[in-house]
Amino acid sequence: MSEFITAARPYAKALVELAQNEDRLEAWSEQLAYLAAIVSDGDFQQLMNNPKLTKEALADLLIDIAGDNIDHEGQNLVRVLAENGRLPVLPEIAMLFEQARSEAEGAIDATVVSAFELTDEQKGELEAALKKRLGRDVKLSNEIDNSLLGGAIIRAGDLVIDGSLKGRLAKLSATLTR
Repeated sequence: MSEFITAARPYAKALVELAQNEDRLEAWSEQLAYLAAIVSDGDFQQLMNNPKLTKEALADLLIDIAGDNIDHEGQNLVRVLAENGRLPVLPEIAMLFEQARSEAEGAIDATVVSAFELTDEQKGELEAALKKRLGRDVKLSNEIDNSLLGGAIIRAGDLVIDGSLKGRLAKLSATLTR
């Protein structure tokens, strides 16, 4: 996985620069998400591993599947990635692009892992508190982890706040065993 991110980084950086220069961050975001979804599909992954398919044929197939969901520049990206054997890194390119897009737009993606689904009111309060602490707009998503007894774990960039009961019990256990 880390080698995929390393391989994806220069492509994502170039795409962010291109998208910013053309003021097309949202359009590129949608194209990359669509391409990443296709490449992540199990059937398409089998095709990428088929030695009988040439790089050009694989690129053409991906472009055909994407159809009108990608423009001419998106098609060029697919051809370049295929030529360099980098189609499998498209999901990582999309992820890195989204991170850079959020930074460019002055926002940060945050994830709240909790035992239960958060209400809209709770999400709003968390977004406001994180915005105040981080000084940036926050795009909040909620993940459910049934192994948490209560509380939540918040991840925003490099910041991790573990306010879960499971985390607190682990800290207490570590303190008591010292």
